[in-house]
Amino acid sequence: MAKGGFPGGRMTGGMNMNMLKQAQRMQQEMLRQQQEVEEKTFTATAGGGMVEATVNGKRELLKLTIDPDAVIDAQEPEDAEMLADAVLAAVNEALSKAAEEMAASMSKLTGGLGLNF
Repeated sequence: MAKGGFPGGRMTGGMNMNMLKQAQRMQQEMLRQQQEVEEKTFTATAGGGMVEATVNGKRELLKLTIDPDAVIDAQEPEDAEMLADAVLAAVNEALSKAAEEMAASMSKLTGGLGLNF
């Protein structure tokens, strides 16, 4: 019997030590790439540049800039609604960019194993 009491040096379930080490390396690389993406920032604009939103890879809103002219011009209820829609659009677009970057990063590592992140 091989070291560790497993026939042929294999662990239970047919996974050998080499496969386990490869899985651990992959996990470490996934964590490293995830951290890299989390530290990046993603910016999007809406309303013709009237609103700009910046998020990080952790999907946290870091900065929201609204053109002062947009606020001054928002005298009617419809204007306020349009401004709110522009804020939502900019934030959602920035969040989408962050999510796409994370998915692309993980996809490179997993080689299309069909794992969802």
